[in-house]
Amino acid sequence: MTDFQRIFVVGTQIGDADVAALRKRLGRVVTVLVAPTAEAKRVVQVLGHEATPDVMLAPERFPGVDRGHRLDELVRRHALADRQRDVVVVADPATVTLLLRVMAPGQLPERGPVTVVSLPRAATPVSLVHVGAGGVLLAALTGLLATVLPFWLLPGLVVLVGLALVLVPRHRRSGQTLLLATGAAAVVGMLAIAGSARFPGAW
Repeated sequence: MTDFQRIFVVGTQIGDADVAALRKRLGRVVTVLVAPTAEAKRVVQVLGHEATPDVMLAPERFPGVDRGHRLDELVRRHALADRQRDVVVVADPATVTLLLRVMAPGQLPERGPVTVVSLPRAATPVSLVHVGAGGVLLAALTGLLATVLPFWLLPGLVVLVGLALVLVPRHRRSGQTLLLATGAAAVVGMLAIAGSARFPGAW
């Protein structure tokens, strides 16, 4: 399943209220690339995340013909370093325009000082260790509660929670883990039933 990494491209003309709104949209761990200017520093201070200044984002009076491609390469290099992070780029309007022309040539401009570019990425694989451990735990809990609850109730609740989480992009992997763990629990339960039928005195 294809997922997307978000690149927030921000012009230094952004107001403090818009920066505060952007902060609420970001994940807990963010890569912030910023031009080494006073205007960009103001944005970063309001944003509240540690930033990495880069001279390549500084304004240029006479930009070279390949400046847009160099900016695109810079941002993608930092994005590829950790595909699970949001990336924020803060620069002057002219630099932002050049970057967007190369990074997202077919994307319609957004209203306001923030433009979001989505880079395709492979979804983070589900941990088989978590699936196995969750399946064993769920099977054990289902067995222990079988005398007071219908055997299908607890797995059914886990499936519902998993389906709900799968619909939320940020929690999709957790939802997939719960769904797979439910399947693993069903296998463990069937093996336990088969074992008890074959060796009734062992249980």
